[in-house]
Amino acid sequence: MSQALDELRQTIARLRAPDGCPWDIEQTHQSLVRCLIDEVSELIDTIDREDYPHMREELGDVLIQVVFHAQIASERGQFDLDAVAREVNEKLIRRHPHVFGDHGKIDTADNVILKWEQIKAQEKKNGPAQSGLFKDQPPRLPATMYAESAWKQIEKKSLPVGDAVDVARIQALGLALDDAELGRQLFDLCAAARAKGLDPEGALRRRTDAVKASVERHGQSQA
Repeated sequence: MSQALDELRQTIARLRAPDGCPWDIEQTHQSLVRCLIDEVSELIDTIDREDYPHMREELGDVLIQVVFHAQIASERGQFDLDAVAREVNEKLIRRHPHVFGDHGKIDTADNVILKWEQIKAQEKKNGPAQSGLFKDQPPRLPATMYAESAWKQIEKKSLPVGDAVDVARIQALGLALDDAELGRQLFDLCAAARAKGLDPEGALRRRTDAVKASVERHGQSQA
C-alpha cells in the first residue's frame, strides 16, 4: 500500500476511533449509501465537463467512501482495505489472460469483452443465486441503464420476445437516431411526463420489468 493511501486509511480509522468524530463513529454501511451515490454523481459531473482538477478531488471523495466501508468491515472482522485491493487485482489478472497469461493476444475491444464475459461466467458467483433468463441488476441502477441492460441481454442471448416488444419499430427508431436526436426525444418525453404529473423513471422501470416478465414467460412456454 502506498504511503498516501495508508495515511488515508489511518485518518478514517482515527475518525472512527472511540475518541474520534461523533458523526463518523455513527456511520454504517447502510447510512453511507446516499453519500456514495452523491459522490459518484459529482464525479460523473466532472467527467462530463472534462474538469480534471475537480475530477481529482471527486475521485478522492469516492475513495473516501471505499476506505470508509472497508474500515467498518475491518472493525467487524470481515475484511480490510488490503483484502479489497487484493481481490480486485486478482480478478483483473484472471480476466485478462491475453495480457498476463500465456494466451494469444486479443486485437479488438469487442473480443476482449467477449473473453471477459466467458471467464466471468466460469467464476464462482458471490451473492444471491441468480434465477431466470436475465442477469440480475442492482436495484438502484437508473431506469435508462436498466432498460438498456435488459435489451442488451435479449439481443445477446437471442431471447424470443413474442409480442412484448415491437422489434421492427425499435430497429426503425435506431436508424433515425443520433446523439442529439436521442437527447432531444428523451428530454421532450421527460418534460411531457412532468407536465402530465407522471414519473418517467418509475414508468420506464415498470415497463422494463413488464418486458422481462413477458420474455421469461415466453421462454418457459417454449421450454
